Amino acid sequence: MKTVLCYGDSLTWGYDAVTLGRHAPEDRWPSVLQRALGPGVQVIVEGLNGRTSAYDDNLADCDRNGARILPTILHSHDPIDLVVIMLGANDMKPIVCGTAFGAMRGMERLVELVRHHAWSFDGTEQPEILIVSPPPLCETANTAFAAMFSGGVEQSAMLATLYADLADEKGCGFFDAGSVAKTSPLDGVHLDAENTRAIGRGLEPVVRMMLGL
Repeated sequence: MKTVLCYGDSLTWGYDAVTLGRHAPEDRWPSVLQRALGPGVQVIVEGLNGRTSAYDDNLADCDRNGARILPTILHSHDPIDLVVIMLGANDMKPIVCGTAFGAMRGMERLVELVRHHAWSFDGTEQPEILIVSPPPLCETANTAFAAMFSGGVEQSAMLATLYADLADEKGCGFFDAGSVAKTSPLDGVHLDAENTRAIGRGLEPVVRMMLGL
């Protein structure tokens, strides 16, 4: 049995831009990926609304710093064969970080945390890491989200290139979720059901290759 950990934010949790609730379980991209991979692979979902790569959000009602929480999550689920990380959208908030370069550095911190993690069992093999750049933000008439992510449309468009370069440098896999999915203009950040399903379908061949399936 292979184990895949999906570590992300509301796009992984399944926030629905249309209903403002949560996508049905079968529509969330990790569920689509699980069905495609079959019973020989366990896909674990660790998505949290508002999670950043490595930055504090002091206005949040719980700890949103992905770097601080990741070691605990790794211990909770080890041994792990593949860690899929899709974070960076919330880093686009000016009160959090506000730049694609900052998000890339945060992603680099997450990669290093996985690489240097103190695994619970002797002889545990280091998992592969797949860096996923989230779909770029888009323009929206939603004034609250437009203000919350001011400048994020331009910055988020740089994430795929920066993340791809980071993946090359660190020996990680890379997938550009923006190549298969687009954010909804309803809020400029989140996805409708079809676009979140598209990420699961797009990830399948990459995950299969990295797991050696």
